[in-house]
Amino acid sequence: MDLVADLSLSDASPGVAAQHPSAPAPSPAIGSDQRPARGPMRPTALAATRLRMRGKTLALRFRAIDAIALAAVTVAALIAGGPGDVLATPLRLAAPPVLGALLALWALKGADAYAFAPREPLLRHGLKVAGGAAFGGLAAMGSALVLGGGVGTSVFWMLLSLLLLTGLHAAEWMSVRGWRKAGRLTPNIVVVGATPNAALLIQAALAAHDTAILGVFDDRMSRIPAEIHGVPVLGDTKALLSHKLLPYIDRIVITVTPSAQNRVRELIDRLKFLPNAVTLFMDVQGVDARQSTLSRLADAPLTQVSGVREDDARASAKRLQDLVFGGLGLAAALPAMLAIALAVRLDSPGPIFFRQRRHGFNNEAINVWKFRSMRHEAADAHAARQVGRDDDRVTRVGRIIRRLSLDELPQLINVVMGEMSLVGPRPHAIGMKTAGEDSAQLVCEYAWRHRMKPGLTGWAQINGSIGAVDTPELVRQRVALDIEYIERQSFWFDLSIIAKTIPALIGARNTVR
Repeated sequence: MDLVADLSLSDASPGVAAQHPSAPAPSPAIGSDQRPARGPMRPTALAATRLRMRGKTLALRFRAIDAIALAAVTVAALIAGGPGDVLATPLRLAAPPVLGALLALWALKGADAYAFAPREPLLRHGLKVAGGAAFGGLAAMGSALVLGGGVGTSVFWMLLSLLLLTGLHAAEWMSVRGWRKAGRLTPNIVVVGATPNAALLIQAALAAHDTAILGVFDDRMSRIPAEIHGVPVLGDTKALLSHKLLPYIDRIVITVTPSAQNRVRELIDRLKFLPNAVTLFMDVQGVDARQSTLSRLADAPLTQVSGVREDDARASAKRLQDLVFGGLGLAAALPAMLAIALAVRLDSPGPIFFRQRRHGFNNEAINVWKFRSMRHEAADAHAARQVGRDDDRVTRVGRIIRRLSLDELPQLINVVMGEMSLVGPRPHAIGMKTAGEDSAQLVCEYAWRHRMKPGLTGWAQINGSIGAVDTPELVRQRVALDIEYIERQSFWFDLSIIAKTIPALIGARNTVR
Protein backbone atom coordinates (compact mmCIF):
# COMPACT_ATOMS: atom_id res chain seq x y z
CA MET A 1 0.00 0.00 0.00
CA ASP A 2 1.32 3.46 -0.87
CA LEU A 3 2.01 5.38 2.31
CA VAL A 4 2.01 8.74 0.51
CA ALA A 5 -0.82 9.56 -1.86
CA ASP A 6 -1.37 12.47 -4.25
CA LEU A 7 -5.04 13.40 -4.52
CA SER A 8 -6.76 15.34 -7.26
CA LEU A 9 -9.73 17.25 -5.91
CA SER A 10 -13.16 16.67 -7.36
CA ASP A 11 -13.43 20.36 -8.19
CA ALA A 12 -10.00 20.53 -9.79
CA SER A 13 -9.49 22.65 -12.85
CA PRO A 14 -7.64 20.89 -15.69
CA GLY A 15 -4.07 21.79 -16.38
CA VAL A 16 -3.21 23.11 -12.90
CA ALA A 17 0.18 21.82 -11.85
CA ALA A 18 1.44 21.03 -8.36
CA GLN A 19 3.33 23.78 -6.60
CA HIS A 20 5.93 23.55 -3.88
CA PRO A 21 5.06 25.11 -0.52
CA SER A 22 7.85 27.67 -1.00
CA ALA A 23 6.51 28.87 -4.37
CA PRO A 24 5.29 32.49 -4.47
CA ALA A 25 1.57 33.01 -4.25
CA PRO A 26 -0.25 33.65 -7.53
CA SER A 27 -2.44 36.70 -7.73
CA PRO A 28 -6.00 36.08 -6.57
CA ALA A 29 -8.55 35.29 -9.20
CA ILE A 30 -11.47 37.17 -7.65
CA GLY A 31 -14.72 36.21 -9.23
CA SER A 32 -13.22 33.44 -11.35
CA ASP A 33 -15.68 30.87 -12.61
CA GLN A 34 -13.28 27.94 -12.15
CA ARG A 35 -12.10 26.77 -8.76
CA PRO A 36 -8.32 26.22 -8.65
CA ALA A 37 -7.25 22.65 -7.90
CA ARG A 38 -4.21 23.56 -5.85
CA GLY A 39 -3.06 26.44 -3.76
CA PRO A 40 0.45 27.85 -3.45
CA MET A 41 1.10 25.80 -0.29
CA ARG A 42 -0.12 22.44 -1.60
CA PRO A 43 2.78 19.94 -1.33
CA THR A 44 3.68 17.74 -4.28
CA ALA A 45 2.30 14.78 -2.33
CA LEU A 46 -0.05 14.39 0.59
CA ALA A 47 1.01 12.23 3.54
CA ALA A 48 -1.45 10.83 6.08
CA THR A 49 -1.37 12.62 9.42
CA ARG A 50 0.11 9.58 11.22
CA LEU A 51 3.21 10.01 9.04
CA ARG A 52 3.61 13.69 9.86
CA MET A 53 6.84 14.71 11.59
CA ARG A 54 7.13 17.56 14.08
CA GLY A 55 9.99 20.02 13.64
CA LYS A 56 10.81 20.29 17.35
CA THR A 57 11.01 16.52 17.72
CA LEU A 58 13.33 16.23 14.72
CA ALA A 59 15.53 19.05 16.02
CA LEU A 60 15.93 17.25 19.37
CA ARG A 61 16.71 14.02 17.53
CA PHE A 62 19.37 15.71 15.39
CA ARG A 63 20.93 17.35 18.46
CA ALA A 64 21.09 13.97 20.17
CA ILE A 65 22.80 12.48 17.10
CA ASP A 66 25.38 15.30 17.17
CA ALA A 67 25.98 14.76 20.88
CA ILE A 68 26.57 11.04 20.34
CA ALA A 69 28.86 11.76 17.37
CA LEU A 70 30.94 14.30 19.32
CA ALA A 71 31.18 11.92 22.27
CA ALA A 72 32.50 9.21 19.93
CA VAL A 73 34.99 11.65 18.38
CA THR A 74 36.15 12.71 21.84
CA VAL A 75 36.76 9.11 22.90
CA ALA A 76 38.60 8.40 19.64
CA ALA A 77 40.80 11.48 20.08
CA LEU A 78 41.69 10.57 23.68
CA ILE A 79 42.55 7.01 22.66
CA ALA A 80 44.72 8.26 19.79
CA GLY A 81 46.50 11.00 21.76
CA GLY A 82 46.55 9.56 25.27
CA PRO A 83 47.75 6.43 27.03
CA GLY A 84 45.14 4.27 25.26
CA ASP A 85 42.89 3.88 28.27
CA VAL A 86 40.33 6.70 28.30
CA LEU A 87 39.71 6.41 32.04
CA ALA A 88 43.44 6.71 32.71
CA THR A 89 43.85 9.88 30.59
CA PRO A 90 45.18 12.83 32.67
CA LEU A 91 42.74 15.69 33.18
CA ARG A 92 44.95 18.17 31.31
CA LEU A 93 44.66 15.98 28.20
CA ALA A 94 40.98 15.02 28.59
CA ALA A 95 39.55 18.45 29.42
CA PRO A 96 40.24 20.25 26.07
CA PRO A 97 38.31 17.87 23.74
CA VAL A 98 35.47 17.52 26.26
CA LEU A 99 35.21 21.32 26.49
CA GLY A 100 35.36 21.53 22.69
CA ALA A 101 32.48 19.07 22.33
CA LEU A 102 30.27 20.98 24.77
CA LEU A 103 31.02 24.34 23.15
CA ALA A 104 30.49 22.92 19.65
CA LEU A 105 27.01 21.73 20.64
CA TRP A 106 26.27 25.17 22.13
CA ALA A 107 27.54 26.92 18.98
CA LEU A 108 25.48 24.70 16.67
CA LYS A 109 22.30 25.49 18.58
CA GLY A 110 23.16 29.21 18.65
CA ALA A 111 23.73 29.22 14.88
CA ASP A 112 20.27 27.65 14.25
CA ALA A 113 21.93 24.60 12.71
CA TYR A 114 18.84 22.55 13.64
CA ALA A 115 16.27 24.87 12.04
CA PHE A 116 16.66 23.48 8.47
CA ALA A 117 14.73 26.45 7.04
CA PRO A 118 12.82 25.64 3.82
CA ARG A 119 14.90 27.97 1.63
CA GLU A 120 18.29 27.47 3.29
CA PRO A 121 20.83 26.13 0.73
CA LEU A 122 23.09 23.25 1.66
CA LEU A 123 26.23 25.41 1.43
CA ARG A 124 24.92 27.93 3.97
CA HIS A 125 23.85 25.16 6.32
CA GLY A 126 27.24 23.47 5.92
CA LEU A 127 29.01 26.70 6.83
CA LYS A 128 26.98 26.92 10.06
CA VAL A 129 28.00 23.38 10.98
CA ALA A 130 31.64 23.95 10.05
CA GLY A 131 31.64 27.13 12.13
CA GLY A 132 30.27 25.30 15.17
CA ALA A 133 32.86 22.52 14.87
CA ALA A 134 35.68 25.04 14.33
CA PHE A 135 34.56 27.06 17.36
CA GLY A 136 34.70 23.96 19.53
CA GLY A 137 38.07 23.00 18.06
CA LEU A 138 39.63 26.39 18.63
CA ALA A 139 38.35 26.39 22.22
CA ALA A 140 39.87 22.93 22.70
CA MET A 141 43.25 24.06 21.33
CA GLY A 142 43.20 27.21 23.46
CA SER A 143 42.48 25.28 26.63
CA ALA A 144 45.17 22.74 25.70
CA LEU A 145 47.74 25.56 25.46
CA VAL A 146 46.66 26.92 28.83
CA LEU A 147 46.80 23.49 30.48
CA GLY A 148 50.15 22.71 28.90
CA GLY A 149 49.57 19.73 26.60
CA GLY A 150 47.36 17.88 24.19
CA VAL A 151 47.34 20.44 21.34
CA GLY A 152 47.77 17.68 18.76
CA THR A 153 44.87 15.77 20.26
CA SER A 154 42.70 18.88 20.00
CA VAL A 155 43.65 19.42 16.35
CA PHE A 156 42.80 15.79 15.59
CA TRP A 157 39.50 16.22 17.45
CA MET A 158 38.58 19.34 15.45
CA LEU A 159 39.33 17.78 12.04
CA LEU A 160 37.44 14.59 12.84
CA SER A 161 34.48 16.56 14.28
CA LEU A 162 34.38 18.81 11.24
CA LEU A 163 34.32 15.85 8.87
CA LEU A 164 31.72 13.86 10.82
CA LEU A 165 29.33 16.73 11.62
CA THR A 166 29.27 18.13 8.08
CA GLY A 167 28.58 14.66 6.70
CA LEU A 168 25.77 14.04 9.20
CA HIS A 169 24.14 17.41 8.58
CA ALA A 170 24.38 17.02 4.79
CA ALA A 171 22.45 13.75 5.11
CA GLU A 172 19.93 15.38 7.48
CA TRP A 173 19.50 18.39 5.15
CA MET A 174 18.69 16.07 2.24
CA SER A 175 16.32 14.02 4.41
CA VAL A 176 14.43 17.12 5.57
CA ARG A 177 14.17 18.33 1.99
CA GLY A 178 12.73 14.98 0.93
CA TRP A 179 10.27 14.93 3.83
CA ARG A 180 9.03 18.40 2.88
CA LYS A 181 8.46 17.33 -0.72
CA ALA A 182 6.60 14.24 0.51
CA GLY A 183 4.36 16.40 2.70
CA ARG A 184 5.57 14.76 5.92
CA LEU A 185 7.12 17.74 7.69
CA THR A 186 4.83 20.69 7.03
CA PRO A 187 1.51 20.61 8.96
CA ASN A 188 -1.57 20.75 6.73
CA ILE A 189 -4.41 23.07 7.70
CA VAL A 190 -7.80 24.00 6.24
CA VAL A 191 -9.61 27.19 7.17
CA VAL A 192 -13.32 27.52 7.85
CA GLY A 193 -14.50 31.04 7.13
CA ALA A 194 -13.41 33.24 4.22
CA THR A 195 -12.88 36.20 6.55
CA PRO A 196 -10.25 38.96 6.81
CA ASN A 197 -8.64 36.85 9.52
CA ALA A 198 -8.34 33.99 7.03
CA ALA A 199 -6.56 36.30 4.60
CA LEU A 200 -4.15 37.45 7.35
CA LEU A 201 -3.44 33.85 8.36
CA ILE A 202 -2.78 32.81 4.75
CA GLN A 203 -0.44 35.77 4.22
CA ALA A 204 1.53 34.82 7.34
CA ALA A 205 1.72 31.17 6.23
CA LEU A 206 3.00 32.17 2.78
CA ALA A 207 5.73 34.25 4.41
CA ALA A 208 6.76 31.68 7.02
CA HIS A 209 6.71 28.48 4.87
CA ASP A 210 6.27 26.26 7.94
CA THR A 211 2.52 25.62 7.66
CA ALA A 212 0.52 24.61 4.58
CA ILE A 213 -3.03 25.94 4.25
CA LEU A 214 -4.63 23.70 1.63
CA GLY A 215 -8.09 25.19 1.30
CA VAL A 216 -10.88 27.38 2.64
CA PHE A 217 -14.46 26.35 3.37
CA ASP A 218 -17.35 28.76 3.80
CA ASP A 219 -21.13 28.46 3.63
CA ARG A 220 -21.45 31.76 1.73
CA MET A 221 -20.29 30.25 -1.56
CA SER A 222 -22.18 32.76 -3.72
CA ARG A 223 -20.65 35.79 -1.99
CA ILE A 224 -16.96 34.92 -1.70
CA PRO A 225 -14.09 34.74 -4.21
CA ALA A 226 -12.84 31.49 -5.70
CA GLU A 227 -9.55 31.85 -3.82
CA ILE A 228 -7.84 33.89 -1.13
CA HIS A 229 -4.22 34.74 -1.93
CA GLY A 230 -4.14 31.70 -4.18
CA VAL A 231 -5.61 29.26 -1.62
CA PRO A 232 -8.75 27.74 -3.18
CA VAL A 233 -12.22 27.86 -1.68
CA LEU A 234 -13.17 24.17 -1.79
CA GLY A 235 -16.82 24.25 -0.70
CA ASP A 236 -19.12 24.80 2.25
CA THR A 237 -18.87 23.21 5.71
CA LYS A 238 -21.10 20.33 4.63
CA ALA A 239 -18.57 19.51 1.91
CA LEU A 240 -15.78 19.61 4.52
CA LEU A 241 -17.45 16.91 6.64
CA SER A 242 -16.87 14.30 3.93
CA HIS A 243 -13.99 15.83 1.96
CA LYS A 244 -11.26 13.52 0.70
CA LEU A 245 -8.58 15.84 2.12
CA LEU A 246 -9.59 15.16 5.75
CA PRO A 247 -7.23 12.18 6.39
CA TYR A 248 -4.34 14.47 5.44
CA ILE A 249 -5.38 17.47 7.55
CA ASP A 250 -3.67 18.06 10.90
CA ARG A 251 -5.92 20.88 12.03
CA ILE A 252 -9.11 22.67 11.07
CA VAL A 253 -8.92 26.37 11.92
CA ILE A 254 -12.07 28.44 12.40
CA THR A 255 -11.37 32.10 11.66
CA VAL A 256 -13.71 34.25 13.68
CA THR A 257 -14.64 37.86 14.38
CA PRO A 258 -15.87 39.10 17.77
CA SER A 259 -19.39 39.69 16.42
CA ALA A 260 -19.88 36.14 15.12
CA GLN A 261 -20.21 34.19 18.36
CA ASN A 262 -23.41 32.41 17.36
CA ARG A 263 -21.88 31.41 14.05
CA VAL A 264 -18.79 30.10 15.84
CA ARG A 265 -20.86 27.96 18.18
CA GLU A 266 -22.75 26.56 15.21
CA LEU A 267 -19.50 25.69 13.42
CA ILE A 268 -18.04 24.05 16.53
CA ASP A 269 -21.16 21.95 17.00
CA ARG A 270 -20.96 20.86 13.37
CA LEU A 271 -17.23 20.10 13.24
CA LYS A 272 -16.58 18.65 16.70
CA PHE A 273 -17.62 15.17 15.58
CA LEU A 274 -14.69 14.95 13.14
CA PRO A 275 -11.51 13.15 14.30
CA ASN A 276 -9.41 16.17 13.24
CA ALA A 277 -8.36 18.78 15.80
CA VAL A 278 -10.43 21.97 15.56
CA THR A 279 -8.90 25.28 16.64
CA LEU A 280 -10.19 28.84 16.96
CA PHE A 281 -8.11 31.64 15.42
CA MET A 282 -8.93 34.95 17.09
CA ASP A 283 -8.14 38.47 15.91
CA VAL A 284 -4.46 39.40 16.07
CA GLN A 285 -2.83 42.72 15.29
CA GLY A 286 0.50 43.19 13.55
CA VAL A 287 2.85 41.01 11.54
CA ASP A 288 4.78 39.75 14.59
CA ALA A 289 1.58 38.66 16.34
CA ARG A 290 0.38 36.79 13.24
CA GLN A 291 3.74 35.04 12.82
CA SER A 292 3.70 34.02 16.49
CA THR A 293 0.16 32.71 16.17
CA LEU A 294 1.05 30.76 13.03
CA SER A 295 4.04 29.21 14.78
CA ARG A 296 1.77 28.03 17.60
CA LEU A 297 -0.62 26.63 15.01
CA ALA A 298 2.23 24.64 13.49
CA ASP A 299 3.58 23.34 16.80
CA ALA A 300 0.74 23.29 19.34
CA PRO A 301 -2.97 23.97 19.81
CA LEU A 302 -4.26 27.52 20.31
CA THR A 303 -7.84 27.55 21.55
CA GLN A 304 -8.55 23.90 20.77
CA VAL A 305 -12.23 23.03 20.89
CA SER A 306 -12.11 19.38 19.83
CA GLY A 307 -9.68 16.61 19.00
CA VAL A 308 -6.90 14.96 21.00
CA ARG A 309 -4.26 17.31 22.35
CA GLU A 310 -0.85 16.53 20.93
CA ASP A 311 1.70 15.00 23.28
CA ASP A 312 4.97 14.13 21.58
CA ALA A 313 6.39 12.27 24.58
CA ARG A 314 3.29 10.10 24.96
CA ALA A 315 3.12 9.42 21.21
CA SER A 316 6.81 8.45 21.11
CA ALA A 317 6.40 6.12 24.10
CA LYS A 318 3.39 4.46 22.47
CA ARG A 319 5.25 3.97 19.19
CA LEU A 320 8.27 2.52 21.01
CA GLN A 321 5.93 0.18 22.89
CA ASP A 322 4.41 -0.95 19.58
CA LEU A 323 7.79 -1.57 17.97
CA VAL A 324 9.26 -3.49 20.92
CA PHE A 325 6.25 -5.56 21.99
CA GLY A 326 4.83 -5.81 18.47
CA GLY A 327 8.16 -6.99 17.06
CA LEU A 328 8.66 -9.52 19.84
CA GLY A 329 5.06 -10.71 19.48
CA LEU A 330 5.46 -11.13 15.73
CA ALA A 331 8.66 -13.17 16.20
CA ALA A 332 7.04 -15.34 18.89
CA ALA A 333 3.87 -15.87 16.85
CA LEU A 334 5.66 -16.75 13.62
CA PRO A 335 5.61 -20.58 14.10
CA ALA A 336 1.88 -20.50 14.94
CA MET A 337 1.21 -18.20 11.98
CA LEU A 338 2.98 -20.60 9.62
CA ALA A 339 0.88 -23.50 10.95
CA ILE A 340 -2.35 -21.49 10.59
CA ALA A 341 -1.39 -20.45 7.06
CA LEU A 342 -0.89 -24.09 6.09
CA ALA A 343 -4.23 -25.09 7.69
CA VAL A 344 -6.10 -22.31 5.87
CA ARG A 345 -4.53 -23.34 2.56
CA LEU A 346 -5.45 -27.04 3.01
CA ASP A 347 -8.96 -26.38 4.36
CA SER A 348 -10.52 -24.48 1.47
CA PRO A 349 -9.55 -22.96 -1.88
CA GLY A 350 -8.55 -19.32 -1.92
CA PRO A 351 -5.82 -17.02 -0.57
CA ILE A 352 -4.34 -17.46 2.90
CA PHE A 353 -4.82 -13.83 3.88
CA PHE A 354 -7.86 -11.60 3.78
CA ARG A 355 -7.27 -7.88 3.37
CA GLN A 356 -9.97 -5.41 4.31
CA ARG A 357 -10.08 -1.63 4.02
CA ARG A 358 -10.71 -0.13 7.43
CA HIS A 359 -10.55 3.29 9.01
CA GLY A 360 -7.29 4.14 10.72
CA PHE A 361 -6.05 7.27 12.45
CA ASN A 362 -7.84 10.45 11.36
CA ASN A 363 -10.12 8.43 9.04
CA GLU A 364 -7.19 7.22 6.93
CA ALA A 365 -8.12 4.14 4.90
CA ILE A 366 -5.69 1.29 5.66
CA ASN A 367 -5.44 -2.34 4.58
CA VAL A 368 -5.90 -4.58 7.64
CA TRP A 369 -4.51 -8.11 7.37
CA LYS A 370 -6.24 -11.24 8.70
CA PHE A 371 -6.05 -14.96 8.08
CA ARG A 372 -8.93 -15.87 5.77
CA SER A 373 -11.67 -17.49 7.85
CA MET A 374 -14.51 -17.49 5.29
CA ARG A 375 -15.06 -19.13 1.96
CA HIS A 376 -13.29 -17.00 -0.61
CA GLU A 377 -16.37 -16.52 -2.80
CA ALA A 378 -18.37 -15.31 0.24
CA ALA A 379 -15.87 -12.65 1.31
CA ASP A 380 -17.51 -9.42 2.49
CA ALA A 381 -15.02 -6.56 2.22
CA HIS A 382 -17.48 -3.93 3.50
CA ALA A 383 -18.98 -5.96 6.38
CA ALA A 384 -22.45 -5.38 4.98
CA ARG A 385 -23.40 -8.55 6.86
CA GLN A 386 -21.59 -9.11 10.14
CA VAL A 387 -20.68 -12.64 11.20
CA GLY A 388 -23.38 -14.43 13.15
CA ARG A 389 -23.59 -17.68 15.08
CA ASP A 390 -23.29 -20.78 12.84
CA ASP A 391 -22.55 -18.50 9.87
CA ASP A 392 -22.40 -20.68 6.76
CA ARG A 393 -19.67 -18.49 5.24
CA VAL A 394 -17.10 -19.47 7.89
CA THR A 395 -14.80 -22.41 7.11
CA ARG A 396 -13.90 -25.22 9.51
CA VAL A 397 -10.48 -23.79 10.26
CA GLY A 398 -12.04 -20.35 10.32
CA ARG A 399 -14.32 -21.27 13.22
CA ILE A 400 -11.35 -22.36 15.31
CA ILE A 401 -9.09 -19.39 14.62
CA ARG A 402 -11.95 -16.89 15.02
CA ARG A 403 -12.97 -18.39 18.36
CA LEU A 404 -9.38 -17.93 19.61
CA SER A 405 -8.90 -14.61 17.73
CA LEU A 406 -5.90 -16.16 15.96
CA ASP A 407 -7.16 -14.79 12.64
CA GLU A 408 -6.06 -11.34 13.88
CA LEU A 409 -2.37 -12.29 14.31
CA PRO A 410 -1.28 -10.87 10.91
CA GLN A 411 -2.29 -7.44 12.21
CA LEU A 412 1.00 -7.47 14.11
CA ILE A 413 2.42 -6.54 10.70
CA ASN A 414 0.13 -3.49 10.64
CA VAL A 415 1.40 -2.61 14.13
CA VAL A 416 5.08 -2.81 13.19
CA MET A 417 4.41 -0.79 10.01
CA GLY A 418 2.81 1.96 12.10
CA GLU A 419 -0.71 1.73 10.64
CA MET A 420 -2.09 0.24 13.86
CA SER A 421 -1.11 0.10 17.52
CA LEU A 422 -1.09 -2.80 19.95
CA VAL A 423 -3.79 -1.05 21.98
CA GLY A 424 -6.52 1.19 20.62
CA PRO A 425 -10.05 1.16 19.23
CA ARG A 426 -10.57 -1.90 17.04
CA PRO A 427 -10.71 -0.88 13.38
CA HIS A 428 -14.07 -1.32 11.70
CA ALA A 429 -14.58 -2.00 8.01
CA ILE A 430 -15.35 1.09 5.93
CA GLY A 431 -19.09 1.09 5.29
CA MET A 432 -19.84 -1.48 8.02
CA LYS A 433 -23.57 -2.04 8.52
CA THR A 434 -25.46 -2.59 11.77
CA ALA A 435 -29.05 -3.80 11.44
CA GLY A 436 -29.04 -2.59 7.84
CA GLU A 437 -27.80 0.91 8.68
CA ASP A 438 -24.37 2.49 8.33
CA SER A 439 -22.76 1.98 11.75
CA ALA A 440 -21.05 5.39 11.59
CA GLN A 441 -24.46 7.10 11.42
CA LEU A 442 -25.79 5.48 14.59
CA VAL A 443 -23.57 7.43 17.01
CA CYS A 444 -22.63 11.10 16.55
CA GLU A 445 -19.24 10.57 18.19
CA TYR A 446 -18.39 7.52 16.04
CA ALA A 447 -15.47 9.27 14.25
CA TRP A 448 -13.87 10.12 17.60
CA ARG A 449 -12.68 6.49 17.61
CA HIS A 450 -10.28 7.55 14.86
CA ARG A 451 -8.49 10.16 16.98
CA MET A 452 -5.96 7.46 17.80
CA LYS A 453 -4.49 4.59 15.81
CA PRO A 454 -6.68 1.48 15.82
CA GLY A 455 -5.48 -1.35 18.01
CA LEU A 456 -4.99 -5.11 17.94
CA THR A 457 -6.76 -5.09 21.29
CA GLY A 458 -8.39 -2.37 23.35
CA TRP A 459 -10.27 -1.17 26.42
CA ALA A 460 -13.58 -2.11 24.78
CA GLN A 461 -12.44 -5.69 24.17
CA ILE A 462 -11.34 -6.40 27.75
CA ASN A 463 -14.66 -4.94 28.91
CA GLY A 464 -16.69 -7.43 26.91
CA SER A 465 -17.21 -5.62 23.60
CA ILE A 466 -15.82 -8.43 21.45
CA GLY A 467 -16.99 -9.63 18.08
CA ALA A 468 -19.87 -8.29 16.03
CA VAL A 469 -21.68 -5.06 16.91
CA ASP A 470 -24.94 -5.99 15.23
CA THR A 471 -27.32 -3.78 17.21
CA PRO A 472 -27.30 0.03 17.69
CA GLU A 473 -26.86 -0.42 21.43
CA LEU A 474 -23.71 -2.53 20.94
CA VAL A 475 -22.31 0.18 18.63
CA ARG A 476 -22.97 2.84 21.27
CA GLN A 477 -21.33 0.74 23.99
CA ARG A 478 -18.19 0.16 21.93
CA VAL A 479 -17.88 3.80 20.92
CA ALA A 480 -18.27 4.91 24.54
CA LEU A 481 -15.54 2.51 25.70
CA ASP A 482 -13.23 3.53 22.85
CA ILE A 483 -13.62 7.22 23.69
CA GLU A 484 -12.96 6.48 27.35
CA TYR A 485 -9.74 4.73 26.36
CA ILE A 486 -8.57 7.66 24.20
CA GLU A 487 -9.14 10.06 27.10
CA ARG A 488 -7.25 7.81 29.56
CA GLN A 489 -4.47 6.49 27.33
CA SER A 490 -1.03 6.17 28.85
CA PHE A 491 1.94 3.79 28.61
CA TRP A 492 0.99 1.93 31.80
CA PHE A 493 -2.70 1.82 30.93
CA ASP A 494 -1.76 0.15 27.64
CA LEU A 495 0.39 -2.42 29.44
CA SER A 496 -2.49 -3.30 31.75
CA ILE A 497 -4.81 -3.79 28.76
CA ILE A 498 -2.25 -6.02 27.02
CA ALA A 499 -1.92 -8.12 30.19
CA LYS A 500 -5.71 -8.51 30.48
CA THR A 501 -6.35 -9.33 26.82
CA ILE A 502 -5.76 -13.10 26.83
CA PRO A 503 -7.87 -13.71 29.99
CA ALA A 504 -10.62 -11.55 28.46
CA LEU A 505 -10.57 -13.57 25.24
CA ILE A 506 -10.66 -16.87 27.14
CA GLY A 507 -13.58 -15.63 29.20
CA ALA A 508 -15.47 -14.67 26.06
CA ARG A 509 -14.76 -17.83 24.08
CA ASN A 510 -18.47 -18.35 23.40
CA THR A 511 -18.86 -14.86 21.91
CA VAL A 512 -19.54 -14.86 18.18
CA ARG A 513 -16.43 -13.64 16.40
